[in-house]
Amino acid sequence: MMERAVKVLDERDRKILEMISRDGRVSFRRIADELKISDVAVRKRIRRLERMGIIEGFTARINPASLGYSIISLTGIDVAPGDIVRVAKEIAEKEYARSVYITAGDHSIMAEIWARDEEEFGRILKEIEGMGGITKICPAIVTQRIKS
Repeated sequence: MMERAVKVLDERDRKILEMISRDGRVSFRRIADELKISDVAVRKRIRRLERMGIIEGFTARINPASLGYSIISLTGIDVAPGDIVRVAKEIAEKEYARSVYITAGDHSIMAEIWARDEEEFGRILKEIEGMGGITKICPAIVTQRIKS
């Protein structure tokens, strides 16, 4: 479906997507001025892009430290082939998992995990380890965020 959706995007749609991906709070008026169309037309286009599944939602980027999270980890998780989807979904349900991806490459699953301290992070890793089908967990602690 997404391939078909990409074909129906015109230059205005692409510009709208570019602008809101840079600043999710950009006003319809600002987009309209840039595209030389009405803000009503912008609103209709954004609603259509949402219905098509191209825009999946709007979120705020939060500084983890402001909520008391001192450990951010991009964690690779190797899982037995028959358990990948189940484990990914199980991790995704956890509050500590900020994003979860099934991947092709070094690991079966990649998860962004937030923890308040080393003790909590250790408990999280043990919990993941106990989900069954896990063959290896490779946490990489983020030391500096450059772009998100």
